[in-house]
Amino acid sequence: MGAQELNAIVRQKIEVSPSLIILRVAPDGWDMPEFKPGQFNVLALPGSARRCKYSDEEAVELDPDKLIKRAYSASSASSEKEYVEFYITLLGSGALTPRLFALDVGDKLWMGKKFTGMFTIDDIPKESNIVFLATGTGLAPYMSMIRSDLDHSLDRRYAVLHGANHSWDLGYEAELIAMQRMSKNFTYLPMISMPEEEPSAWKGHSGFVQELWTEGILEEKWGFKPTSENTHVLLCGNPLMIEFMVRHLTEEGYTEQTKNIPGQLHLERYW
Repeated sequence: MGAQELNAIVRQKIEVSPSLIILRVAPDGWDMPEFKPGQFNVLALPGSARRCKYSDEEAVELDPDKLIKRAYSASSASSEKEYVEFYITLLGSGALTPRLFALDVGDKLWMGKKFTGMFTIDDIPKESNIVFLATGTGLAPYMSMIRSDLDHSLDRRYAVLHGANHSWDLGYEAELIAMQRMSKNFTYLPMISMPEEEPSAWKGHSGFVQELWTEGILEEKWGFKPTSENTHVLLCGNPLMIEFMVRHLTEEGYTEQTKNIPGQLHLERYW
């Protein structure tokens, strides 16, 4: 593996928790490609790259010269031209994430020169409200969408419903709270599933993130019921959450968006 094949560099690494990082990656000697908020890119490192201390031992010996590639949604705004931001969770037994977690600022890695994916809000009418529902790092594409397209002048409502195990797993919490304070049409509702493990009493909502919808918590916050006539819903993250919400929302009259069928329910199944 020649160093020239690693075409990007770590510009910044933010440790959200021992198992979560925000990685800002800049092209090294080439121009940042255009992308739509919600699209993903590919990151890679060779098998010879070191693993972080929190990871398991490699189950299978990998080719030291072969790139290990995985797709990650961008969380940065599409207008950002200096770097791409990625929100990444550690899979201890994985091949790539333990190597990404071992990177430091200035280290080299490989990044694709093209973004792809159909999970965008391009086709959502301007008059429709948008609910972004996510677990864990499924929040990443929503951050790109919000940072790029949050419009304070519109009558539409935006809401981020984010579920995680613990409060320290709520990446981007401070930024989303600030958005809520500054934007009358933006709502942030975090939810944790293990409040008993908090070092101090958790005063927010606890349970599974879909309950923010099914228990009417968002409806109460907005002051009206989100329906398929006035709201589009995006789902990203845990497959069990997505399956549950698809069933529930279909019963409420939502239609899943496909290439051939317009709908109010948009999915990203990347787990």
